[in-house]
Amino acid sequence: MSQSLELFPIGNCAASALIDDQGRYVWACAPRVDGDPFFSALLRGGDLETEDAQGLWAVEVVDRAKTHQEYLRNTPILRTEITDTSGARLEIIDFCPRYRQFGRTYRPLAFVRLIRPLEGAPRIRIKLRPTVDYGAAPAGTTTGSNHVRYVGGETTLRLTTDGAVSHVIDERTFRLEETITLFLGPDEGFDADLTSTTRRMLRETTDYWRHWVRTLSVPLEWQAAVIRSAITLKLCAHEDTGAIVAALTTSIPEHAVEPGETARNWDYRFCWLRDAYYVVQALNRLGAADMLENYLTYLRNLVGQVGESGHVQPVYGVGLEPVLTERIEPHLAGYRGMGPVRVGNQAHEHMQYDVFGQIVLSTVQAFFDERLIRPATVEDFRALEPVGDRAFELHDKPDASLWEFRGREAVHTYSSVMCWAACDRLGNAAQKLGLTKRAEHWNGRAAQIRATIEREAWNEKLGRYASTFGGDQLDASLLQLVDVRFCPPTDPRMLATMQAVEEGLRRGAFMLRYALPDDFGEPKTAFNFCTFWLIEALHLSGRTEEARAMFEEMLTRRTRAGLLSEDITFDGKELWGNYPQTYSLVGLINCATLLSRPWSSVR
Repeated sequence: MSQSLELFPIGNCAASALIDDQGRYVWACAPRVDGDPFFSALLRGGDLETEDAQGLWAVEVVDRAKTHQEYLRNTPILRTEITDTSGARLEIIDFCPRYRQFGRTYRPLAFVRLIRPLEGAPRIRIKLRPTVDYGAAPAGTTTGSNHVRYVGGETTLRLTTDGAVSHVIDERTFRLEETITLFLGPDEGFDADLTSTTRRMLRETTDYWRHWVRTLSVPLEWQAAVIRSAITLKLCAHEDTGAIVAALTTSIPEHAVEPGETARNWDYRFCWLRDAYYVVQALNRLGAADMLENYLTYLRNLVGQVGESGHVQPVYGVGLEPVLTERIEPHLAGYRGMGPVRVGNQAHEHMQYDVFGQIVLSTVQAFFDERLIRPATVEDFRALEPVGDRAFELHDKPDASLWEFRGREAVHTYSSVMCWAACDRLGNAAQKLGLTKRAEHWNGRAAQIRATIEREAWNEKLGRYASTFGGDQLDASLLQLVDVRFCPPTDPRMLATMQAVEEGLRRGAFMLRYALPDDFGEPKTAFNFCTFWLIEALHLSGRTEEARAMFEEMLTRRTRAGLLSEDITFDGKELWGNYPQTYSLVGLINCATLLSRPWSSVR
């Protein structure tokens, strides 16, 4: 059976896993989202139905006839119902515990599976086959009367069960006559009644997520899509530090790879400041202040780490690690065998100057938002000023751009505009704090950068902005000049630029990032986030009906989990790229919020 991105994420902001459309765990990393894949089947290549398949956790039903999957409403708790050819049925409930306990949030590195017969007595076999060292070998095991320990990797996990341990160890086929509980978690004894405790965990985890969803200010239309996107964005947070990762996977290629072709395979399990900015921006629109506050903690620690130098990388580890050395893991063949599988990301070495804007834009709300437990202070403003200094210093210097070109540099308009935004918003923050002189200073610097952009990025001959200073090329980031308030949407210059971007980069219902060949040749898929950017721009320029039609089209391209990856084929038939992609889910939320009819229309 060919692998696909029909995957359902579960998680608790510490642990996460991807479960496929047959109810198998095919991806989960430990001890963190960027760690060794305990379940690595997603990137092993080959057929998961074969007897020697590794890196998965399957509940195989003899004579399986059909499978139905859905999340419990407003949660990341997955219910899989399987029916065999005789009509016998079972359900599997998969979740990671998360709830308040002892005055803090309980979110262990743990996965719970509840397997319950619904009708008859299905015959099942449990295969729990974790791997270590990026698929190099199966995990070793030691056993006890009610548990199995999986050893040899970065983390030892222990399976505790109220079923027969030998059924799991020997992968024996047996009749499911009563509910079986499987708790895969820390390597410590489970000092409580397993059955009643995991049922309580399920109730309290369900309550947690449903209460969290109740705090969201969702639009009237497309509520289910927005809620699912918001929950999944929260799953992409590493709550211990506040980091937000770009995706839960590594090395899902951006398009189908032909023999001999170099794949666009990247590790996205890190915190890009750009991606995280867009995530908190989208969740702010829904009122999710908890995500903003936790990410601000990450940023304050990062700014403190940067110090007076003001040098900021585009990406850091979830534990604020600055070095993310990129390597290839030889023991994993890759998604559908389309390797290589990369771990780490060379982008930590890049110069990408838009990041200065993303730091300030993410932080500036804290100077104005009265909801926050810890509003930003004068000291926080002082700590941000070196970031603004670097933005001003580098706004007209070449960089690798937000698209992270590995083989060329230029002065990119988007990077320069984000440097302008850094200075502009520092001016706003200074004004709010009553620092009149500093407000004048930063507003003056913003004005200087604006003048440079107007002079260098505007192509008089073509009558539009270009993606680079003095250039004539296009990229989709030019659409963001509206979002950051550099240009109003009805400005004739912006309308001309938007028309050019649409004509040059639109492919049917979808958008490219750019059309020129890059380090790996011509783009072969569209970039979902850019399609959402176009939808926003269409709406803001008065073409709302077109925008709604494009948005509805994008909703049909989601997986059965209601999610999107990074890329899509030009015909819209298949998703590619790392999954679930925060960029894409941000775009969905932003467009739904902009396009929805107001709540007042139903009152």
